[in-house]
Amino acid sequence: MSRQQTRPGAERPASTTEREQPAPPFPPQHQDRPGLESEITPAPRFEAPHYAGSGKLRGMAALITGGDSGIGRATAVLFAREGANVTIAFLPEEQEDAERTAACVREEGQACELQAGDVRDRAFCEALVQTTIDRFGRLDILVNNAAYQAHQAAITDIDDAQLERTFRTNIFAYFYLARAAVPRMAPGSAIVNVGSVTGLNGSAHLLDYSATKGAIHAFTKSLAHNLVGKGIRVNAIAPGPVWTPLNVADRPADDVAAFGSGVPMQRPAQPEEIAPSVVFLASRVDSSYITGEVLSLLGGETTAG
Repeated sequence: MSRQQTRPGAERPASTTEREQPAPPFPPQHQDRPGLESEITPAPRFEAPHYAGSGKLRGMAALITGGDSGIGRATAVLFAREGANVTIAFLPEEQEDAERTAACVREEGQACELQAGDVRDRAFCEALVQTTIDRFGRLDILVNNAAYQAHQAAITDIDDAQLERTFRTNIFAYFYLARAAVPRMAPGSAIVNVGSVTGLNGSAHLLDYSATKGAIHAFTKSLAHNLVGKGIRVNAIAPGPVWTPLNVADRPADDVAAFGSGVPMQRPAQPEEIAPSVVFLASRVDSSYITGEVLSLLGGETTAG
């Protein structure tokens, strides 16, 4: 019997109060990009033990890019807990993390399709959509989550190769996937894009990344207007700092030790704290009247946007 199918309270902690989350200082650490979740200390939390599924995505199929780790992994697990089958896309070097995510999805009683490739490739994006439909017979939810970031001190430090990689990963791929998915999605389907607080407030040392995140927010609102007549909702989340490989792989070890300390909660979010918002926006039960919104998740900041 899967966790999603267990009786209420079974195999879960008795308490439903907020569990204490890790806070800085963290052990200094750094990884080469793209980074592996399996090598982060403390391990990012994605299992959401207090989250009880209610079947609100039962029978649906979802496609999540960057589903091997971080927000993508936590979202895949909660989608499965709510009854959805999941395709996750990831880079070949992230295979180890992807296999762990797939195992967790299957423990929830749902199927998981693994697809390694690079979302900068339009053909791969189109194949992801087709593979999901071939495997599950439908595509109800698209989560555009995969991202690339690289801090640079000045605009002159951002060469053309970095600029193109950031834009192709962070916004071209979102467009490619939506363009391929929309004709195959039925009314009631949903697209959830992962933006960032940097797309709302900017970031002095993430010029190209922030620009793509702002583009994601505008793309979300524009596509929502475009698709409202088809009954397909489009929304985005804009998180602040989240404890994921993306951030550990893009900072010096000593900076990682203090990661997230600058927000009012004085810590980064754990992926399990972000994923329920993606479930909310994907679920027609919860958010049938919501489209074109950018939901900020900022650990106490109240001025974004």
